[in-house]
Amino acid sequence: MGWFLSLVVYAIIWWTALFAVLPIGIQPDAQGDPEAGGWRGAPTQPRILQKVLITTIVATILWLGVYLLIESNWISFRDPWLSIPD
Repeated sequence: MGWFLSLVVYAIIWWTALFAVLPIGIQPDAQGDPEAGGWRGAPTQPRILQKVLITTIVATILWLGVYLLIESNWISFRDPWLSIPD
């Protein structure tokens, strides 16, 4: 796998992991204050930096698994049972 494909795969995994991590630990504001810029249901403490760090760790672990799977010959589209018949 080349560096560009590795970067693209990592970016896709990172964004997917971010959307999976974002709702964890959210406590919505039941009252909300529209005058102050807050709305009902908006998180009181979103902890975005913490979630970005967790997302980066999770995405790196998942990317390493995908990288090892692609680089190994365990699953290969060049094998006869996965290739397109002639």
